[in-house]
Amino acid sequence: MGVVNSGRLDHERRERARPRRRTVVALVAHDAKKQDLLRLVRSHRAYLGGIDLLATGTTGGLIADELDLPVERMASGPAGGDLQIGARIADGRVDALIFLRDPLTAHPHEPDIQALLKVCDVRQVPAATNLASADILLHAMAGGRSGAWDVGAGPVGGGGGGQATAPSPGDEAVRRRHPVARSRRLLRPVPDDAG
Repeated sequence: MGVVNSGRLDHERRERARPRRRTVVALVAHDAKKQDLLRLVRSHRAYLGGIDLLATGTTGGLIADELDLPVERMASGPAGGDLQIGARIADGRVDALIFLRDPLTAHPHEPDIQALLKVCDVRQVPAATNLASADILLHAMAGGRSGAWDVGAGPVGGGGGGQATAPSPGDEAVRRRHPVARSRRLLRPVPDDAG
């Protein structure tokens, strides 16, 4: 007879008994990228309408007004909204971040932006910073049901393309913690053989 690790079994029972919270996606977009974010959200509306959305002030207002989706709004980015979302990520209350940044414009709150992206890296929360990665992330989170992602045509709004394959097995601890990492439909680019 083998020895049973009762501590591990107790932890597993508690995890199964814990009520699962709804998926939360945080949405942030710089001014020059807000229309791109609206297009993205519109194309993934079926999926995003069934989860909780969190956004910085102006971005959340646009999504709520133009697309009639419920959004929990934080302060605007320059007024601390990026940091408020970062705190939620640090607490484990956000599953993914979509931050459509304008890399060609200087932002006075750049340290807050870097802090937000850093906490995503530290907490292993997927962060998409452009339309292509945001489209793929939402597609994967929806289990391949949302949006119009097509490997050959690229993401919503065009561009991109190439081949895609299922990911390698990867870190099982991360896979268990995050719904996106658990998805078997996550796609990643395959390097070209012609180089």
